[in-house]
Amino acid sequence: MKDNVVIDRSYALALKIVRLYLSLKEDKKEFELSRQILKSGTSVAANIEEAVGAQSEKDFLAKVGIAYKECRETIFWLKLLRDSELIDKEQAQELMADTDELIRIIGSIKKTMTQKLHPNSSLSTPPH
Repeated sequence: MKDNVVIDRSYALALKIVRLYLSLKEDKKEFELSRQILKSGTSVAANIEEAVGAQSEKDFLAKVGIAYKECRETIFWLKLLRDSELIDKEQAQELMADTDELIRIIGSIKKTMTQKLHPNSSLSTPPH
């Protein structure tokens, strides 16, 4: 099977988020925020996988849109974990850089597909 950058990177992020979750749960005894970051951080890859198997272009766009929003939410939780000192700044920065890269990739895919489906619409420029 051909390599797919967004699939590979979203899966790699999901693995890092699972490891972060386990660390927060075991080392910090933090359960609420760790569940939030686990849900949003792994949802990105799950929705990208669903997009690959989409039944239509509209379905594909919907799944990509959800992945985009989950990336944004993941950035929020990472900032909160960093600023509350539950994770160190270096770890947060690495994860945020990975997530931000996915935001750019997924945002580009979303924009391209929106332009294809709605060529004369103002929807073709996603907010950043």
